[in-house]
Amino acid sequence: MSARTKARKRALDILFQADVRGEDIPVMLAVEAKRAATEPAREASWLYARDIVDGIIDNSDVIDEQITAAAKDWSMARMPTVDRALLRIGVWEILYNDQVPTAVAIDEAVELAKEFSTDESASFVHGVLARVARSN
Repeated sequence: MSARTKARKRALDILFQADVRGEDIPVMLAVEAKRAATEPAREASWLYARDIVDGIIDNSDVIDEQITAAAKDWSMARMPTVDRALLRIGVWEILYNDQVPTAVAIDEAVELAKEFSTDESASFVHGVLARVARSN
């Protein structure tokens, strides 16, 4: 598993925990940063996870607007928590990270949806991210 795939899982964990606990994302990011400092072997995945989460924090309004526009008839509140987090990661990579090809961002989000969410989530995540990619 690549360092970026591991980083996406770490970012997913941070976003998911913040959402479920009702915490601000920066609070959960700080908790993870403290833990990451004690795990030097995981530094490569931590750096990209932090980039993802920081990018989502910095661009949350645009990211959520893109998701809402592309998720036909689905409000953010109606989406499963994992899907919401994966869509935020995928949209951030599509819009703000030129080093990750769009197809890779979508594929990675879909694979994580298959692993961590509902049976229908992979196709939902794919559809939303594909619409975001086509509109930008």
